[in-house]
Amino acid sequence: MKRFERISLQQLPETAARLQQAAGKKRIWAFHGEMGAGKTTLIKAICAHAGVTDEVSSPTFSLVNEYETKTGERIYHFDFYRIKNVEEAYDIGYEEYFDSGNLCLIEWPEKIEPLLTDEAVMHIKLMKIDENTREITVH
Repeated sequence: MKRFERISLQQLPETAARLQQAAGKKRIWAFHGEMGAGKTTLIKAICAHAGVTDEVSSPTFSLVNEYETKTGERIYHFDFYRIKNVEEAYDIGYEEYFDSGNLCLIEWPEKIEPLLTDEAVMHIKLMKIDENTREITVH
């Protein structure tokens, strides 16, 4: 487990780059944290770092948004907050996304915990310290 020091909003671009390094070959990133912890904000910074030019927003109702980088790579952004059971992840064809080799960024991964294998997933926990500061733990 690697603990990033407390970060401010101004450090998000640097943090996105550090997360990319920490991930190694892991292409499924699970973001844990309470409502308002900054999961979507951090995902926006990660997408910007990866070269996404599309608007990045939480896919709360669609469950998954697809973004494209300047180099044509696809990034999938999931928000499982509203699902009632793991079968809903099957219904959207999660396997196709997770097995694609593309970066998959997951908000509320607790809702699909049985589908996430430790060797394939980097877990990122955000804890709100104050309005402008977060603590991030990665494992």
